[in-house]
Amino acid sequence: MSVVFYVKNEPSALVKALRPFQDRGIKLTRVESRPLTDEPEKYKFLVNLELNDIQEEHFQKAIGELRSTYGKEHVQVLTRRAPGDLGTGGEVAWFPTKISELDRFASQIESYGGELCSDHPGFNDETYKKKRKLFADIAYNYKHGQPIPTVEYNTDELETWRTVFTKLSSLFETHACKEYLKAWPLLVENCNYNKDNVPQLQVISEFLKDCTGFTLRPVAGLLSSRDFLAGLAFRVFHCTQYIRHGGNKMFSPEPDVCHEIIGHVPLFADPEFAAFSQEIGLASLGAPDEWIEKLATLYWFTIEVGVCLEDGDIKAYGAACLTSINELENCVSATSKKLPFEVDNIVTTQHSDATVQPVYFVAPSFAEAERKVREWAQQIPRPFTAHYNPYTQSVELINKRSKEIQDLANEMKL
Repeated sequence: MSVVFYVKNEPSALVKALRPFQDRGIKLTRVESRPLTDEPEKYKFLVNLELNDIQEEHFQKAIGELRSTYGKEHVQVLTRRAPGDLGTGGEVAWFPTKISELDRFASQIESYGGELCSDHPGFNDETYKKKRKLFADIAYNYKHGQPIPTVEYNTDELETWRTVFTKLSSLFETHACKEYLKAWPLLVENCNYNKDNVPQLQVISEFLKDCTGFTLRPVAGLLSSRDFLAGLAFRVFHCTQYIRHGGNKMFSPEPDVCHEIIGHVPLFADPEFAAFSQEIGLASLGAPDEWIEKLATLYWFTIEVGVCLEDGDIKAYGAACLTSINELENCVSATSKKLPFEVDNIVTTQHSDATVQPVYFVAPSFAEAERKVREWAQQIPRPFTAHYNPYTQSVELINKRSKEIQDLANEMKL
């Protein structure tokens, strides 16, 4: 459960605001604050809570007290469970059913954002930190349907982009899959992809929407696996705008705009890859935590470090491969271990983003990978299957029992 509220910047303001929860024994697991861009005298607080069914009444009273103090419009509850599931013994984790509901968790990043840790390459660079805050504010204030603001990259950022773009693009012709190579010149032509220009997210998003219905949404840092995968269900890719620190141009401790728009974006223009990516997102909606972990592992070994077989040769399609020279050379090498694309095997394989991968899973095609993921997802313990309606940009839930009866009826007609 998460709560967002706004308070004036004054002594003991946070202590006062949290007291309704603490007085009722409600455990706080995370508190995050940031000043409002348009009202600098106010702060926005995000509080994550651990709440059991017994404490629901206490929680509602605490929220009532907060709203009485600060105003109903200044306190927002971001429930992580579906309404009506409390106390039923059959809880399903909350998930968005409309694309606009992605707004509800866009600011709940798990690391970095506008505030860097001491081990980040840019921690001691005040100019870099100031720019990161600008990017974070764009993401925090963005709402579905708005155009993504245009940003101007400085000389240092452009030099970093130029180095990364030039070194990586020289390897694509021999190492990347054919779907990636087909999309690349289209991005050059339509989105101004080149070594001297960092393409703007709004321009890319409009291009992808015309190709496959995928769109981009700015994000300040790493989301939880559950929230990030939920975006894919709506064909939305949460995309960073900031660029890695120039101290080490070919390495970033986090996804940055180089990784996102060089590694991920091109394949979102391919219909089969777009459908495959969305299938992983749809499988995540309402899934229990342990299954989210499996889906995150599946995402890693496919969308990040995936390889495919093309005319007898191994080619890369994963973004982490396509934006790392070491990973790219390792994944196509005859010496690295390759295994068949079997989902049950993939989701139980240990992985790390600190080294090149010891094993890769070879997809025969994106369409076949999508089919296997869809069949595997039927095991996920949830009382429904999720389907995306592109006309309303919403998710429709079909009761599994009703679907089984309909499938049986269809079989009897054959």
